[in-house]
Amino acid sequence: MIRVLVVDDETVLRCALSRLLGLEPDIEVVGQAANGEAAVKLALELEPDVVLTDIEMPKADGIQATRRILSELPRCGIVILTVHDDDESLFQALKAGARGYLLKDSPPEQAAAAIRAVAAGDSVLHTGLVRRVLDEFARISRHRDSAREVFAELTRRELEVLELLGQGRRNREIAEQLFISEKTVKNHISSILAKLNVNDRTEAAVIATAHGLANP
Repeated sequence: MIRVLVVDDETVLRCALSRLLGLEPDIEVVGQAANGEAAVKLALELEPDVVLTDIEMPKADGIQATRRILSELPRCGIVILTVHDDDESLFQALKAGARGYLLKDSPPEQAAAAIRAVAAGDSVLHTGLVRRVLDEFARISRHRDSAREVFAELTRRELEVLELLGQGRRNREIAEQLFISEKTVKNHISSILAKLNVNDRTEAAVIATAHGLANP
């Protein structure tokens, strides 16, 4: 039996979904929760195989709950069932560790199928969202190729200095973080400016940020 925890702040939907899943011969709904905090508490107590959760909920949303559950129960599979089909919600959920993402207008049997797939170690996406994920992977790949080309001449230490420049760090702060002298930092910056063919540290910082090297 696949042990499932159902999480949704809409009582009618949560109960109806739990009842439908309970009719499946290989699925057992072991608990229900109405918010993210309760979901985390129940998950740690019941250790379900799969958590089926909404995103928008009080106290803690589904993405926050996903992170907290997986930090304690890394083998638990998380399936997001939500009305949100925007890219931000989708990618936040995937980055948090969810292995399934379905929209609430999906047929009920798709939820059961997704639970089985995730319990078996697979991943499931709503059909209309697959192209978005593939496009994002392609964009990231192009971005990395571009960054690799731009920074090809920089040494590892120069990349570290450039990353900190992109974060707005001063020479003294960079020196303290990398355990080197300020004079060495200045030398690295001079080399970076020459290799990137820019005039000052601000231009270098902009390039670092534009190519994903720095997270200000």
